[in-house]
Amino acid sequence: MKIEIWSDVVCPWCFVGKRRLETALSTFEHADEVEVVYRSFELDPTAPHHGHELSTGVIARKYGRSEDEMRDMQQQLIDLAAVEGLKFRLFETVHTNTIDAHRLLHLALEADGPALQVELKEALLSAYFEGAADIGDHDVLAATAQRVGLDAARVAEVLAGDEYADAVAADIAQARAYGATGVPFFVVDRKYGVSGARPAEVFSQLLDQAWTESHPVLQMAGGDAEACGPDGCAI
Repeated sequence: MKIEIWSDVVCPWCFVGKRRLETALSTFEHADEVEVVYRSFELDPTAPHHGHELSTGVIARKYGRSEDEMRDMQQQLIDLAAVEGLKFRLFETVHTNTIDAHRLLHLALEADGPALQVELKEALLSAYFEGAADIGDHDVLAATAQRVGLDAARVAEVLAGDEYADAVAADIAQARAYGATGVPFFVVDRKYGVSGARPAEVFSQLLDQAWTESHPVLQMAGGDAEACGPDGCAI
């Protein structure tokens, strides 16, 4: 089973959704046969590459709210994330561009596969939401990528150019083709789609449904009848 997740590394609900999916996978009988791959989605491609303005003010303006109202909403999200074991520092995060973070996630996927990509995704989300780091800054990105095991020379090479930018654009185009207008957006086996950070129970139901459909159990008809087996034939 393959789960593709469209998300952005500055999306708080993407971090919450990641945790909730992981909770569902922790009790899923066939979790060792599930592959998770992260796809790119940019919430604000126009954001500065070296953000300095706090996100609170930017989001408040975007939704036409006061900063006090936005801080109240952020506090609710901080409290909700804490239930998932996450320690958000939303009042300290900066508005920053994520294209380079996404390009490194593609590097991780190509260089070492989905497992390392998931590890880098976790590290980037944690750096931004729990460490209040500017993940648009190349020094921060390089340190984070190297910490999870990516080759320093390749990281520097990617950050110095535009490698994987076409892969990021392709991911975004695919999200639009699926009809996704926000993230997180989960797609299982390119057949089932789920939008938003749903409760773990919903992900558990989705996993069971997708697994059952891809591994159908033969339905026996007509009941028992005479037959021969390893111990011979009943006469």
